[in-house]
Amino acid sequence: MATWRPMTENDIAGVMRVADEIHRDLPEHEAVLRERLKLFPQGCMVLVDAEDVGGYVVSFPICRGKPPALNDMLGEIPLDADQYYLHDLAILPRFRGRGAAAECVREILRVAGRYSTTCLISVYGTVPFWGRFGFAPEVVDMGMEEKLRGYGADATYLTRQNT
Repeated sequence: MATWRPMTENDIAGVMRVADEIHRDLPEHEAVLRERLKLFPQGCMVLVDAEDVGGYVVSFPICRGKPPALNDMLGEIPLDADQYYLHDLAILPRFRGRGAAAECVREILRVAGRYSTTCLISVYGTVPFWGRFGFAPEVVDMGMEEKLRGYGADATYLTRQNT
């Protein structure tokens, strides 16, 4: 049975295997994932069955409306961060259909609860999935439109109010 647990440095190779399979068209360097884990470990988890990594989530605080471009290093978590960003949730097909994604989203939204909103960039036509958790498309400016292009043609910026 697969369960979520906090991500560790030892999980990075497994996380990269999942990322390489799920995000063939949206690759990120290993250094980007390592940095996010180092900067905000409480926002990083892995889905494991025994020691087999079958999914992961990476999330962290940002300044409102300023998610990073794909594959960009953060440098630091801003001291004036006022929004939570769910950067990536990826689960291998053989681990799907058991409620793991919903369980993960609920946990990340608990972590995000100290911020008034949570945002993400939906890819691969997942807007309906995120809508189940209160995320909705938000009007974006030219700068965000440019950033979204880096995430693919169907990338959509979504936000939700945290309660």
